[in-house]
Amino acid sequence: MVHQENAPDAAQVARRTRFGALPERVSLADMVEEKPATVPDPARDTYNSDEWLVRTCL
Repeated sequence: MVHQENAPDAAQVARRTRFGALPERVSLADMVEEKPATVPDPARDTYNSDEWLVRTCL
């Protein structure tokens, strides 16, 4: 019967170093970005609803 040592090899040590611990938790507030749904368009609000009266009736 051959006795195997449980000595870690280089690849196992590298894996343990890289993946041995879980990353820190990220809070929900850090994962959410809030911004307006649409960008205000100044040209959109320049329409005058009474302007057609001036253009067609004068």
